[in-house]
Amino acid sequence: MARINTWNPEDDRFWQSEGKKHAQRNLWISVPSLMLAFIVWQIWSVVAIRLNDIGFNFTDQQLFTLAAMPGLVGATLRFVYTFGVGMMGGRNWTVLTTAVLAIPAVGIGFAVQNPDTPFSVMLLLAALCGLGGGNFSSSSSNISFFFPKKARGTALGINGGLGNMGVSVVQFVTPLIITTGTFAFISGDGQKLSNGQEVWLQNAAFIWLIPIAIVTIAAWFGMDNLPGTKQSFSDQFVIVKRKHTWIMTWLYVATFGSFIGYSAAFPLLLKTQFPERISLAFLGAFLAAASRPVGGWLADKMGGAKLTSIVLVVMMAGAGSVIFFLGNKQFSGFLVSFLILFIAAGIGSGSTFQMIPGIFVPKEAAPVLGFTAAFAAYGSFLIPKLFGWSVNISGGYAPAFFIFIGFYVLSIVLNWYYYQRKESVAVFEAKKTTA
Repeated sequence: MARINTWNPEDDRFWQSEGKKHAQRNLWISVPSLMLAFIVWQIWSVVAIRLNDIGFNFTDQQLFTLAAMPGLVGATLRFVYTFGVGMMGGRNWTVLTTAVLAIPAVGIGFAVQNPDTPFSVMLLLAALCGLGGGNFSSSSSNISFFFPKKARGTALGINGGLGNMGVSVVQFVTPLIITTGTFAFISGDGQKLSNGQEVWLQNAAFIWLIPIAIVTIAAWFGMDNLPGTKQSFSDQFVIVKRKHTWIMTWLYVATFGSFIGYSAAFPLLLKTQFPERISLAFLGAFLAAASRPVGGWLADKMGGAKLTSIVLVVMMAGAGSVIFFLGNKQFSGFLVSFLILFIAAGIGSGSTFQMIPGIFVPKEAAPVLGFTAAFAAYGSFLIPKLFGWSVNISGGYAPAFFIFIGFYVLSIVLNWYYYQRKESVAVFEAKKTTA
């Protein structure tokens, strides 16, 4: 593939004649790479709920910790991954970060076959799944360089939304793939459940090794390192001095942080409250991920700040409804309320990301996208842990949801004050970013 020597997507003639085809090719390789990253990152949300069924003897607190640990590590790694594209180039970084996803996949596949595997080893493997969590920051940063500002919200929505779909893919595919012994000659013997049924939990990890290899090769031969995008760590790190970096981080925590945190906790929450409905665990993450491109597109049309305000109000209402229906043990109302919460979080993830390129110049917008995503990813750790804390102090989940509602209220105020009201001084021209 010929090397790209010049890149100016804001020039419409260049974009139509040459830039668009390169951008689209990189986007559609980035999407499966990011999807696999989310699959590996969230694999414990479905593996953890089956461990005790196949002979392990972990406490509920240990299982919530296994589901939460990838979120903690992945969020922390996002701070590193944020600056990877600027230092190594988008193609090089994508190849590396996709290939290393094979490490936790292999480890989990072997570990779950032995019920004597200690919790410490399982915790280490859960931490290694954080390698997948880091990818979102670098992927978003990379794709933001390829598209003109007028199309960036939609492109980031497609990349993030379809990439986020990996959460629902792993939650949907895992219950199906672990029931087949087709790959037993490669993956090993199955495990017996208490009802005599045989499952192959290792398939939940091993099945992703071939796709990881294929996408790694595709990234090597099909993606590009763009000229003029490499920056030193110190050049990129200037974003931490920007007031609006921290405000947008808060807003993205409220939206994407909610999405990924609820996705990590929802299967365990269903199993404890409505165990007969556990097969629906994938649905929330699926709808949230599918809604994200819609959020990016709508934000391009009606404005990111306005759309973000709307979805935050809906999230407040959704959380309040969940409290009500959980307290009354009404499954239908609980499910509808939670799905509304998921959909709003997905749309808000797209709208808040669309806001960032309009606030910062391109070379700052790219690391800001990664930086905000890094903080938001802590939702994958904090929300499951908050649910565990809530159950311990009250026997239910209401205290955790009241905390979420308070967070959404503060987010609405920040968004209105800095980005929505007419007097706001936060409406930037592309080259007039202020501290």
